[in-house]
Amino acid sequence: MTTNTNTANPTTAHLTEAAEEPRLNFAKTAPKVFRALVGFDAAAREGLDPALVELIQIRASHLNHCAYCLHMHTNDARKAGESEDRLHLVAVWREARHFYSPREQAALALTEAVTLIADAGVPDDVYREAGAHFDERELAQVLSLILTINTWNRVALATRMVAGTDGR
Repeated sequence: MTTNTNTANPTTAHLTEAAEEPRLNFAKTAPKVFRALVGFDAAAREGLDPALVELIQIRASHLNHCAYCLHMHTNDARKAGESEDRLHLVAVWREARHFYSPREQAALALTEAVTLIADAGVPDDVYREAGAHFDERELAQVLSLILTINTWNRVALATRMVAGTDGR
C-alpha cells in the first residue's frame, strides 16, 4: 500500500511543520518585548521553590506541546537535583500523586486549568485548593509563573524554536 504524501492530515500537519527551520529569532527581532518577558519571568519566580517552578513549567509545556521549553526545563530540573521519576511522571501526576506533595499537586492542577483556560475556565475547586496551599502573595507568584511559561511556550511554538538549541 502506498501513502499519498501530498494529502495533509490536519491532525498531524503541525508535526511536519515543527521539523522545519525556525521562523525568526524573537530575542533579536523584538528585543524590548523579549527583555520585558525575561523580567516578567524573573519576577514571577521570585520567592518560589525552584523545584516547584520547574514542575509548573514542565507541565504547561507538556500541555502546550512545546518541545523546546520541555527540553529546557527538564534539563534545568535535573541540574537542580530533580528525580527522574518525578520528571517522567509529571505528565500523569494525578495517577502518581504519591510522588508530589499536596502543594505541588495544587500548583499542577492550577497550571492545567490556567493553561487550558479556554476549555472550562479555572474551576472554583482548583482555585480554592491552590489557595489552601499558597498565601495570596505566593498564589499571585504561581499564577504569574503559569502565565509566563504559557507565553514562552507560544513564542517558541510560533517561531518554531528547535528543542535542544537553547545553549544550556
